[in-house]
Amino acid sequence: MGFNIADLFERAVDAVPDRMALVCGDRSLTFAELDAEANQLANHLLEQGFGVGDHIGIYGQNSAEWMIAMVAIFKIRAVPININFRYVEDELAYLFDNADLVALVHSREYIDRIEAVREKAPALRHFVMIDDDSDLDPARIGAVAWEDATASASAERPVLPRTDDDLYMIYTGGTTGMPKGVVWRHEDVFYALGGGVDAYTNERVTHGMQLAEKAAASPAPMVTLNAPPLMHGAAQWGALRFFFEGNTVVFVPKFSGEAIWDSVEKDKVTTLVITGDAMARPLTEALEANPDRWDLSSLFVLSSSAAIFSPSLKDRLFELLPNIMIVDAIGSSEGGMNGMVVQTKGETLVQSGGVTVRAGRDAVVLDDELNPLPPGTGVIGKLARGGNIPVGYYKDPKKTAETFVTAPDGTRYVVAGDFARHEEDGTITLLGRGSVCINSGGEKIFPEEVEGVLKAHPAVYDTLVVGVPDERWGQAVCAVVQVRDGEPEPTLDELAEHARNHVARYKVPRHLVFVPEIQRSPSGKPDYPWATALAKDAVTADA
Repeated sequence: MGFNIADLFERAVDAVPDRMALVCGDRSLTFAELDAEANQLANHLLEQGFGVGDHIGIYGQNSAEWMIAMVAIFKIRAVPININFRYVEDELAYLFDNADLVALVHSREYIDRIEAVREKAPALRHFVMIDDDSDLDPARIGAVAWEDATASASAERPVLPRTDDDLYMIYTGGTTGMPKGVVWRHEDVFYALGGGVDAYTNERVTHGMQLAEKAAASPAPMVTLNAPPLMHGAAQWGALRFFFEGNTVVFVPKFSGEAIWDSVEKDKVTTLVITGDAMARPLTEALEANPDRWDLSSLFVLSSSAAIFSPSLKDRLFELLPNIMIVDAIGSSEGGMNGMVVQTKGETLVQSGGVTVRAGRDAVVLDDELNPLPPGTGVIGKLARGGNIPVGYYKDPKKTAETFVTAPDGTRYVVAGDFARHEEDGTITLLGRGSVCINSGGEKIFPEEVEGVLKAHPAVYDTLVVGVPDERWGQAVCAVVQVRDGEPEPTLDELAEHARNHVARYKVPRHLVFVPEIQRSPSGKPDYPWATALAKDAVTADA
């Protein structure tokens, strides 16, 4: 028995049918209930003529229906397509067309946007509407209400000959251009992101029933709360891998620090999944403002992935929640899991030189000729992963060839663009994304390192570090800073003095620009092109 995503989910259902599977807002479903509703939507889609390989979009904020729709689409061997709910019309038109959507499951509130762009996606012919508090008329796009679509269809499982070669796709990026669809085989994404490799031991799952057997043997489920939006890979795989093991998955409809802690208390959450500082900061501030409001004794793991989680914020969280562990997982939608570090209180001092993690299975550091660098050389190379990796980017052979490379020995790697160093003890130190690396007088400066240092300053709420033109050095370091509410604006000299305690002098900011808010994606990823353009304009104006 293989590793098809729908099969892995259904095996968990059969193992623990009466266990709570999904909680979101006012909806709570057992594994059997979730399975039945997903079957109804799957059979509705089959009745409309959809099936193997069809691309079906999901467009909405977190809801039980979002997750059910994803499972239903997998059940009919179609491909769910995540859609960023913040997109405006031009971005939606691009995605609908680029992804070759034929059907769309969507929240009612987005009918205006869908109607405005649907003619630009002529293959898109069917709509299933998730109801919400808005009052837009679904007849404008001919949408079928979720309740009608599911009520009229069978709750029996569709019988289809699924395979491990069925496809999963996730659109990622967007801050450096339009998003790219990363295409995975089910088996490969299971081993890269879906729990097929134990993150703590690097041991592989050996057969398709292993996780269901683990679920049946466990006396009680773990309860994970996924804070990111379901359109993001961290939330999707934070849910799916927990489902496969018969655990309970919790979402909040809309993120806020208060909503997350309310749910942790109410649902007895044991593991909280976030994406770096963008979520850690409001969570920390909610706790600091309400130190005695919540009983959070059930929580013992806070896991972050996909975005930088700065040491200063970890320290603040440990002061508030001294008994938790913080897991920093390093990975991406195309790169899979590359490594992780587990920290407890007292282990998060601000350090220079990048973030050091225990290497994930198949993670390597490659030299310029794509040969793995041995541990302990001190040479900076490119972080890569072999083994189970994506097929490539959808309809983008050029980008596929640049990112998914074949080494001289025939090994195929994904090289997403991060620089790293393979340490003597086998760990890997992550230095930063090469595309935003600053070259000052021939020295490479990775923005993430300097950002982590600056965030430890009490007046800095958020920051991005970018390079600006400099006649002498080629580029100079510029800090784009959002000041913490209630704090005075720090001077450049103050920030430079603070930074000099942690990083080499050539990495210290030489320019400072203040902004009302740092721009980031909904998952917390930084918008470096925005920061670079703003910094160049500001520095030029001051010259």
